[in-house]
Amino acid sequence: MGDRILVIDEGTTSTRAMLFAPDGTCLGSAQAPLTQHYPAPGLVEHDAAEIWTKTLACAQEMVASAGGAEAIAAIGITNQRETIVFWDKRTGEPLAPAIVWQDRRTADMCAALKEDGLEPQVQAKAGLLLDPYFSASKINWALKNWPQLADAGTNLAVGTIESYLIFRLSGGLHVSDATNAARTSLMSLGSGAWDDGLLDIFGVPKSLLAEIVDCAGPIASCLPEHFGGAIAITGVAGDQQAATIGQGCFAVGQTKATYGTGAFVLTNTGNVVPTSRNRLLSTVLWQLGGQRTYALEGSVFVAGSLVKWLRDGLGLLSSAEETEALARSVSDTGGVYVVPALSGLGAPHWSPAARGLIDGLSFATEKAHVARAALEAMAYQTHDLLTAFAADGAHWSELRVDGGMAANNWMVQDLANVLDLPVERPAFVETTALGAAMLAAVGSGLHRGLEEAAVMRGTVERFDPALAEPVRASRLAGWAGAMDRALLGLDP
Repeated sequence: MGDRILVIDEGTTSTRAMLFAPDGTCLGSAQAPLTQHYPAPGLVEHDAAEIWTKTLACAQEMVASAGGAEAIAAIGITNQRETIVFWDKRTGEPLAPAIVWQDRRTADMCAALKEDGLEPQVQAKAGLLLDPYFSASKINWALKNWPQLADAGTNLAVGTIESYLIFRLSGGLHVSDATNAARTSLMSLGSGAWDDGLLDIFGVPKSLLAEIVDCAGPIASCLPEHFGGAIAITGVAGDQQAATIGQGCFAVGQTKATYGTGAFVLTNTGNVVPTSRNRLLSTVLWQLGGQRTYALEGSVFVAGSLVKWLRDGLGLLSSAEETEALARSVSDTGGVYVVPALSGLGAPHWSPAARGLIDGLSFATEKAHVARAALEAMAYQTHDLLTAFAADGAHWSELRVDGGMAANNWMVQDLANVLDLPVERPAFVETTALGAAMLAAVGSGLHRGLEEAAVMRGTVERFDPALAEPVRASRLAGWAGAMDRALLGLDP
């Protein structure tokens, strides 16, 4: 057996496979886009068959580049979390579209459960709020509205993306790691098991769900037919937890923010289940040896997808990278603010009904102002989270950033300026995949624990705040006004 680690990183807009050495060096990558389906406003779906086919092809490409299955010590998997898949246990074939985490079709159901006073119970057990974001309400909707699921009877399997991929890779093992299970609203954070009370609230039969397992260890083994030899799957975590691990946030209080399709901030809270009074989420950061480490999380639904929309939806950009030059080409936004509520607002507002807003337009507005305002929105949304985390007693002393948008130097410096905190960015910003590699290295014995695996993180760059306080205060006040209008529907 070799010492290479293969990571499957299944995201919202693409799937890829990456090859790592035990020291964290990335040796190669293969990537394929995933088709986004929008059958109606607020609905977002994926084709799980496409996910499987493209994921397998990318992984096979990396195995071949490594010299074959015998060169691979282990596989790590990380994935978009709340997206839910429905498949046939006999064939592994999907029975319906995968409902993506961004999908809002269950907003009315979640509102009705809130009106029934059930949110405190859900939050106390699952650490989550009642929102279409999470998997449970999506499962309920699908069971009621897609008759082919009922027709499947006992052959129906339901799971998050990593669960589906492991099922296909292993030839029928139905498991889910604790970090992904924690995002369904069906798992008790305290026990680490599916909770009967939560299952009853959402009308989900336990028989459809996977066995909950650790994030590292002998999780599964791939069928030899996929890669020319059996390879063990020894590390699995949801994307945001994997990124937190990849950032080396192993001490209580350490915080990371990932800027990908959405933006997600996690603070390590140790072995104590955190409780939020400011509409943040409590979640499992990792589970090893049956013991869970927890985190407080703030989730922003729209980050990089805002830039993608400016490029593909409005045609204002030729590439995402163009935003940095445009932002630098103007001294400010000319009073323009972009509130990116294109699929509602996440933490700490949790408003599914909120809609996006470009505020402060005038005849003097140019596309550079809009592009800069879109990047500034990342810092403003993060500042809203900083305020909520502080109110819950989780104060940030620095912020570790990663994800595709973190490659934008202007945006990272603006984060430091608006947060008035040092921001640290690793040289290798794809820390989601790196975190999965760390877990796989630990699970396969290449590293003896996460602390030892931290060597894989590599070098970092630091951005210190450099903005006059009056300017910072004025910008934040302008954002607050734009946010009020997005939330309340008031005329400017």
